[in-house]
Amino acid sequence: MTFKSALITSLLTMGVVVSSAHAEVQTIHDVLDRNVQVDVPAKRVVLGFYAEDYMAIGGEQAFDHVVGLSRDTWKVWRPTSWQLYTKHDPKLAQIPDVGEVEAQTFSIEKVLSLRPDVVVLADWQYQGLGVDVKHLEQANIPVVVVDYNAQTRQRHIKSTQIIGQLTGQNKRADEIVTGYSHAMDLIEKRIKEAKLPKPKAYVEFGNKGPSQYSFTYGKNMWGAMLEQVHADNIAAPYVKWWGPINPEQVLAAKPEVIFIAGTESTKVQGSMLMGEGVKRQDAVDRLKGFTQRAGWSQLPAVKEQRVYGIYQGASRSILDYTMSEYLAKALYPELFKDLKPEQDYLNFYKKYLPVKPQGTFAVSISE
Repeated sequence: MTFKSALITSLLTMGVVVSSAHAEVQTIHDVLDRNVQVDVPAKRVVLGFYAEDYMAIGGEQAFDHVVGLSRDTWKVWRPTSWQLYTKHDPKLAQIPDVGEVEAQTFSIEKVLSLRPDVVVLADWQYQGLGVDVKHLEQANIPVVVVDYNAQTRQRHIKSTQIIGQLTGQNKRADEIVTGYSHAMDLIEKRIKEAKLPKPKAYVEFGNKGPSQYSFTYGKNMWGAMLEQVHADNIAAPYVKWWGPINPEQVLAAKPEVIFIAGTESTKVQGSMLMGEGVKRQDAVDRLKGFTQRAGWSQLPAVKEQRVYGIYQGASRSILDYTMSEYLAKALYPELFKDLKPEQDYLNFYKKYLPVKPQGTFAVSISE
């Protein structure tokens, strides 16, 4: 028996299990069609991902019951957001870190030692952990799976309702779902009624800068969002989920609209800058850098200045309907003149979150 196996076995036999004796046991039907018995509202939660969604839906007080966090998915992936929240509430930085699945540092032993009522994982984390999840289930620790990465209305709504159930904030969750559904219904209705041809669009995560083509998206994340707003995603025939595309395929497809997603990270020279603390002119300047790629001056999107920056951190979330609004407005400007997507993004924070982000979250090259 390996040391790791022995440690896990020891933790299991010592009864590192929590049972919230005075809570109500409810059956949660998660996004993987699993029925999971959970004492709700949960008092000791290990949270794998979607920290802002958990706080928006459960309220700021929900984090009083988060006893473990996959910290890198927040602190490393969105460092400026992490700084904003930990400045507001320094206790967040004291929540124990359980490691990160993609980096293969996620520690089942650490999770067991925290004695959670429930472990909440993103679908990709659950799939990535594989058989290790069984160690949690053997300890009678429920594992609930949510998923905003798929960027489908069904999973967005289901995940929001699940978090509402876990935190005892069903009414708040329903309110957020109603706002999300209203925005998505409006987009769908206007585009369908207009019966316009689908504009050809290309989206790329600009984390590698203009010198190297980075991820584009097929069926999930920005790719799924393009499909929702009735764009003709030029990457769909070549990329199933996400991955780079051959530059020649972009040139041959002649996209009419281009979106470059970015974050606050400045690690790579020329990478797309978007998000908290980013000045609009800096974002525009970075966006212009991408149009200098070989052959891009001849693309319809560049000729017509229909090139846009979008915030990567505003995807994979219940509030990403605001980015769907922005995509729709960029693709069909005459249909959505009245929408103010970036303001809607900030309004969501004002209503449901305790911090006020300041920066650039959506921008046009023509600004």
